[in-house]
Amino acid sequence: MKTYLKITSVKGHEILDSRGNPTVEAAVTVKDILTEQEYRARAAVPSGASTGKFEAVELRDGTERYQGLGVKSAVENINTTINQAILGQNALNQMEIDALLKKADGTDNKENLGANAILAVSMAVARAATEGLRIPLYQYLGGAVTK
Repeated sequence: MKTYLKITSVKGHEILDSRGNPTVEAAVTVKDILTEQEYRARAAVPSGASTGKFEAVELRDGTERYQGLGVKSAVENINTTINQAILGQNALNQMEIDALLKKADGTDNKENLGANAILAVSMAVARAATEGLRIPLYQYLGGAVTK
């Protein structure tokens, strides 16, 4: 039987990166439906430096807090809209997860939910999947085979 790692929790947090700037961290918990074992992984997205017109939009709060660089709105999007969009999905279907994230945002440049929120969740899902399969991330991204 093929492995199914059900996404049971998606949570976002605001953390500070190595430069002291606020950034998004996502934590994803998955559960192997056969063994009932849970696995959790996190991923943080550093702030981007690119500002071209075709770049995905990094969602920032724009308030006085952290001189406008806070990411509370991106974190809130993770904890609500993104959580609802992928809860219960199989973490091993990375392309489907990414398509659901893109659909939940509804824009080409990720301006509604924030590219920082979407990327953090996508990365955390991939890492949680590798935990469940007990293989390294590079192997998973290179084409892991599951039974």
